[in-house]
Amino acid sequence: MIRILVTGCAGFIGSHLTETLLNQGFKVYGIDNLSNGKLSNISFFNKNTNFIFLEYDINEIDKFEKVLDEVDVIYHLAALADIVPSIQNPESYFNSNVNGTFNLIRNCENKKVKKIIYAASSSCYGIPDKYPTSENSPILPQYPYALTKRLGEEIIFHFGNLYKIPVVSLRLFNVYGPRARTSGTYGAVFGVFLAQKLAKKPFTIVGDGEQTRDFTFVDDVVNAFIEMLDTNIKNEIFNVGSGKTYSVNTLINLLGSNKIVNIPKRPGEPDCTFADISKILKKTKWKPKISFETGVKKLLESIHEFKDAPVWDVKSIENETKDWFKYLS
Repeated sequence: MIRILVTGCAGFIGSHLTETLLNQGFKVYGIDNLSNGKLSNISFFNKNTNFIFLEYDINEIDKFEKVLDEVDVIYHLAALADIVPSIQNPESYFNSNVNGTFNLIRNCENKKVKKIIYAASSSCYGIPDKYPTSENSPILPQYPYALTKRLGEEIIFHFGNLYKIPVVSLRLFNVYGPRARTSGTYGAVFGVFLAQKLAKKPFTIVGDGEQTRDFTFVDDVVNAFIEMLDTNIKNEIFNVGSGKTYSVNTLINLLGSNKIVNIPKRPGEPDCTFADISKILKKTKWKPKISFETGVKKLLESIHEFKDAPVWDVKSIENETKDWFKYLS
């Protein structure tokens, strides 16, 4: 039995990945400090005898170092997300996303770890000059979150090469689906819109809503992570996206009949995200399967998950994003 460590196992993507690995018969050690993750996300499989949950911070390596002696593969998803708090408190982001990543792989030296698979972010591309955007595009992070995720990727490859540990990095595009994070600062568009829908409040659309995003359903993302277990796939960077791009207005039409209100366009955000996935299609057996329409339908079926999410309006968004405009304009 392959033994796997998932950092960030109680988060949005991490919990889906952990559940799928357990369903496929793997033994999984899960680490999460629950700063972003939720115990409810792992309630679906917490009693599985092949799952061991450890409530630690990724930097508390001394508390789980022995686990590194037990595992064959590490999925490293633990990280702080969101733009605004990364501007307001970059120290925390460097500690989690950079130092945490370094401490993890530093302690893999002389272990029996056969592969590390890193969850990178397409935000490393900043505002691309070419669409679809390939893995060879310039790296132009616009805010500290994007920078720290990119630095984590460089650390994984540098020390993977030094310690002769095969590594893979997946640059994820606009992931959505059930269990999406709703707590914390103003951020992910689905969490904002679904909470507004439940509260029968207007959808707050940035700009004219014609900006497009490569919305990628979480099941497709998880399948990409699973595909990376193939021992022939190593020391590669892959974009993971739907291979298509959809406007925010299209999303609004799929979500339903709330009123809308437009808010100012934000600096540092691209008008389009659109993954060139030709590399992963060519070098692996993975391909996206969930259409945007099907994915949104699945998400609406779990809309009750967003009942406790903050309901944002024009005034609260303006207040929350002051630093965004201050530093990125």
